[in-house]
Amino acid sequence: EVQLVESGGGLVQAGGSLRLSCAASGFILADYVIGWFRQAPGKEREGVSASVRDGNRYYADSVKGRFTVSRDNVENTVYLQMNSLKPEDTAVYFCAASSGGYSGTYYLGDFAYENWGQGTQVTVSS
Repeated sequence: EVQLVESGGGLVQAGGSLRLSCAASGFILADYVIGWFRQAPGKEREGVSASVRDGNRYYADSVKGRFTVSRDNVENTVYLQMNSLKPEDTAVYFCAASSGGYSGTYYLGDFAYENWGQGTQVTVSS
């Protein structure tokens, strides 16, 4: 069974940092594209980053230069390092796994993903 479990969320002041983890089980991480998404209250889910199998990374414009995604295929874990956090980054963050079929920035769209974690709350205070 494919499972994704996010952790690392919390409350942080503006300008601070957090590192989210997405622990994967039931599949080989190296075979999948992993995306990070977020959803703020009253807003649509937004693609934040995507880590594809060829090593490329894609980011939403709103987080470029501040967020970095990395993956440890041995530990079957994907990380999202978030720096210079802003109040507008407040949201529930989800990781998701895709078996493929798309390319490039299409992986910032939630339609590309079959499996989702439960999410972790990130709150940035001003």
